[in-house]
Amino acid sequence: MITIIPAIDLIDGKCVRLSQGDYAEKKVYHDHPTDVAKEFEQLGITRLHLVDLDGAKAGAVMNLRVLEDIAKHTHLKIDFGGGVANAGTARQVVNAGAQWISVGSIAVKNPGALKEWMSEIGPERFMIGADVRDRKLAISGWLEQTDIDIMDFIQQWSEVGVRQFFCTDIAKDGLLQGPSLDLYRDLLQRHPAIEVIASGGVASMHDIDRLEELGCHGVIVGKAIYEGKITKDQLKQRIA
Repeated sequence: MITIIPAIDLIDGKCVRLSQGDYAEKKVYHDHPTDVAKEFEQLGITRLHLVDLDGAKAGAVMNLRVLEDIAKHTHLKIDFGGGVANAGTARQVVNAGAQWISVGSIAVKNPGALKEWMSEIGPERFMIGADVRDRKLAISGWLEQTDIDIMDFIQQWSEVGVRQFFCTDIAKDGLLQGPSLDLYRDLLQRHPAIEVIASGGVASMHDIDRLEELGCHGVIVGKAIYEGKITKDQLKQRIA
């Protein structure tokens, strides 16, 4: 069964969503992310995608206390990303309660450093994000476009021992127009051994069903939940 992973994106310690990665298109959904996480757990959710958008933009973790608070007050398995820029910070994130460190930009800008972190902490504690426009990676909070092909990128890191990859089609993100099914289908065909976590564009339970049929390991859902396109009752029934 596909794992439904709600997203909590953080700016100034608050739960927000962006559209297509545009910091100017910010909408605040809740002032207290820990309360949101508790609600998810009560529905039967077991996992959380926590993104420090301030950190992604600044290049340094800015919302570590939120991670600590959620880890302290829930039993959710949390992946945390945004601004993890060195091994010391990566260890801080794990010590603060994250099950996985989600990274993206560092895997492109300084792969040697990331491999050193993995040798210290273990590749199984890392989840690599591949955020794409036209199947080319975008990094630094989606602000910097590269010419790196997603298939080559995933091949490189799967060979190191990373098994979990979450992929966001930025053109779909926050628009509630459905996920990039063709992209995930191609990823799974090219890389059958990895765990693909879909992200971006999910607008209904039907979208989640289609991703499950493709073989996706998980799906990150944000705006669809906050805008009521996927209701709490639907989540509860699906997870039960």
